[in-house]
Amino acid sequence: MRYASIRKIDISNGEGVGVALFVQGCHFHCKNCFNSCTWDFSGGHEWTKEVKKYFFSLIDRKYIDRVTLLGGEPLTDENVSEVCEIIHIIRERFPDKKIWLYTGYSFDRIVTDSINDFSFTGESNKYVLARSTAVLSADVVVDGLFKDELKDYSLHWKGSSNQRVIDVKKTYKKYS
Repeated sequence: MRYASIRKIDISNGEGVGVALFVQGCHFHCKNCFNSCTWDFSGGHEWTKEVKKYFFSLIDRKYIDRVTLLGGEPLTDENVSEVCEIIHIIRERFPDKKIWLYTGYSFDRIVTDSINDFSFTGESNKYVLARSTAVLSADVVVDGLFKDELKDYSLHWKGSSNQRVIDVKKTYKKYS
């Protein structure tokens, strides 16, 4: 995985004070995306052991309430395995920190694809399973493609009115 940037203190991509990791690479290429510099999978910086250690040290500060993963696209095939590992480590080391995840994928589609993929074949595509694991391990998912024609500057934590800010635990109950 590659990353575009890390915000040591982030107050715009979720509730409270957080750390934000902008992953590098996106296939969606939404018209007038605010972060089109993250589209190129070969751009940005290499996600090394040293960078990872630094990232987790930023999270390990008392005033950090949340960690936000966005991009680029965190759940694209090229990024999703490492994003799952990051989420797992956050859950393990920092269980009280909230995890926010921004994705162009639809939450509903991710969950139903995962159920259908396993149900019909008896085995699961590793990327389908990883996307499902990532969204169900987050506290809040902001889903949906940015749609320029639905752009609304008054919205909190999202850029267009089609996107949703999803409380994962509350929403997942409808699938149980």
